[in-house]
Order: sequence, then structure tokens, then C-alpha cells
Amino acid sequence: MDVGLFDFELPQERIALRPASPRDHARMLVVWPDGRLDHRLVCDLPDYLRAGDAVLVNDTKVIAARLHGERLRETGPARIEILLHRRLAPDRYSVLARPARKLAAGDALVFGDLKAEVVDRGDNGEAELRFALSGVALDAAIASHGEMPLPPYIAGQRKADARDVSDYQTTFAREDGSVAAPTAGLHLTPELFAGLAQKGVAREAVTLHVGLGTFLPVTAEDTSQHRMHAETAQLDGATAARLNAVHAAGGRILAVGTTSLRTLESAADADGTVHPFAGDTDIFITPGYHFRASDLLLTNFHLPRSTLFILVSALMGLEVMKAAYAEAIASNYRFYSYGDACLLLRKT
Repeated sequence: MDVGLFDFELPQERIALRPASPRDHARMLVVWPDGRLDHRLVCDLPDYLRAGDAVLVNDTKVIAARLHGERLRETGPARIEILLHRRLAPDRYSVLARPARKLAAGDALVFGDLKAEVVDRGDNGEAELRFALSGVALDAAIASHGEMPLPPYIAGQRKADARDVSDYQTTFAREDGSVAAPTAGLHLTPELFAGLAQKGVAREAVTLHVGLGTFLPVTAEDTSQHRMHAETAQLDGATAARLNAVHAAGGRILAVGTTSLRTLESAADADGTVHPFAGDTDIFITPGYHFRASDLLLTNFHLPRSTLFILVSALMGLEVMKAAYAEAIASNYRFYSYGDACLLLRKT
């Protein structure tokens, strides 16, 4: 499909620079299959679920993935900034570097007392680094020297600060590895989970370590020409069995965020049965896709021409989502990572 179909105008002032407080009092636009819209709050989510349903969250944890340091050469040190993109080995990462054009294999980089070597330089600012530390020692050094990797549409307007350390992390984050938050999950609080449990709604978790490719605008002219970056995901056997039982009993699965949905769809076969999954997924969901196991979706408002807006258009229909986004813009909803949410009630 023509990527231009998924474009829309978004005023700069609609981009949220701070989250709602409390988290579950962010606004929530409820989108029905026929295009009807409800204006609610995230804390109203239990009103749209019923006993026997399940809420599926992504329990990944954002790491301090942005590092500032120096590139060492005979001509003298030069500043370098890297964004950890994807872990390749206990001591190696794929990164985005700035500036990248002067990097070369063999270059030595230092970030305080953390040292690294450039193994290879790829295209579009990407490079592969081997660090002097490995495993948990490297994890600790990154946590010590790095900063929270706010998305560029926030970082371009203000610097990350102490508030972001907690704001840009879900309350249920458990597994280190993401360079971006699963942002729909930022709205969920212990109080909201308690309300869901009281209604008989189960809570399940998958892990997908979010990479930058999920959020980048699509630069190809046609969706068939876009290549998704692979991300590491896991759904264990016990969780798969419980999710299958939800469907067998007539319940629905609400994916909290597109990362949870993409993990679930990667783990399901053509008839909707969910299987254990552990590995890389580069699933790119476009209109015409047959959803296998995902019934409902809670998600934030996404960038124009992004894989995520394409995904929600596949779930609900392009015209329905364009109308919903137009209403959200007109009604002053807040967009992107720290913004408001929409609940998509797909016809099943």
C-alpha cells in the first residue's frame, strides 16, 4: 500500500512532553468497530472488559541506553553519542552513533571508565560495538554512565531528567533490555490492575525488548518495501496455555501496546492457537493482515507514516482510524510516548 495513505497533519503542540498524573488518569479515546467514539479516562478501562478476559502486558524494562563519550584517535579525542539499539552478545551491541560518518572499525571509544571498540560500521548511522565489560558487569556500567533514552520528539524539546527515570518506565517492568518504553503500559497502575482483578480480568505478561525500528517513520513509498528491525521477544509455555484457555472459554485478550500485540501474533498459528515463543520477530502488520489471537488493543497515539499507525489501521480500518485521530487532534488529546491512549475494540 502507498505509505502516503497513512499520513496526517499533527500540530506540534499536541506532542506530550510529560505524562499525565496520576498515570491512569490519561485520557482514553474508545474506538468502536463502527467508528463510534467514547471520550473516557484510562482508569475507566474495566468498564470495557468482562470476567474471563485477559490483559496482556509487555514487562520489558528500559535501560539507560544513551551514552555520551569520546572517540580516541591519534588526531585527538572527539565527542561521540551512541544509542544502544540491540544486544548481540554479552559484550556487544548494535548502536546508533552520532556522528557516525567518521567511525571506522578498530576505533576506540570511552564513556567515562567504560571502554568499547568499533567492530563494524553499517549504514544509516548504525555500528557494532564490543565493550571491555560483559554480562552483568556491562549492565551495571551502562546503568551508571547512561541516561534514559527519550524519543527524539521529546529529547529535541527538552533534556531527560530525574523524573524520566520513573516516568519512562512501566510500574511492572521486570526484564532489562528495551531502548524505548512500551508506552501504552505507562498508563497502568497497581490500582487499575486491582480494579481489573476485582472484575475477573486476568493479567498476563510477555517480553519484547523494544528497538528503535518500531517507532521510526516509514521512508519507503510502499509498505511492501519497508524492512522492520528485528526485536527479541518471549512468551512462555505456561502463559500460552492460559491465553488459549481464555479464548476457549469465550474470553478476549486485550493487548496493552503494539509490542504485546506483535509478540502475541508472532506466537500464534493460523487458527489462533498460541504457542511458546522465544526469538526474534520482525512482524510488520499492514491492512489485510488476519489477526490470529489479538482481540482488543490499548495503545497510544502514533506518528504519521509509522509502522504503528499502519498497524492500528490494519486492526480497525484506515478510515476509522483517520477519523478517530482527527477527533483526537480536534479534542486536544496528547500524542506519542507520554500522551493519551486509545482503546480499539476490534470486531471479532
